[in-house]
Amino acid sequence: MTAYAFRRKVRLSLVLTVAVLVATAFVFTPSLAAAAEEVEAVDYNLAWVCIAAALAFGFGALGAGMAISHVGSAAMGAISEKPEIATNALIFIALAEGLVVFGFITALMILGKV
Repeated sequence: MTAYAFRRKVRLSLVLTVAVLVATAFVFTPSLAAAAEEVEAVDYNLAWVCIAAALAFGFGALGAGMAISHVGSAAMGAISEKPEIATNALIFIALAEGLVVFGFITALMILGKV
């Protein structure tokens, strides 16, 4: 697969994801609006807390994915030349995976304030 074809597939998947999200919003918005009319007081603080937790976990996952892509490809290249450094390479990959754990813990701490 060429780099152009890969970029094209990534763009297509992003466009399809956004389309599904927008379609979902159009499907569920009328029922949410009807439910909001019945509720007298809306707590927007809870919404901001949930958004903050989602961003903390999402950015942690994105950062870990980018780190693992770079570290993993370099590690596999190094292992192909020197197989005895496989354990060291796996340790570096696990360190990059720790970013997800930090994002998850941060999200839990934010949600724990609710």
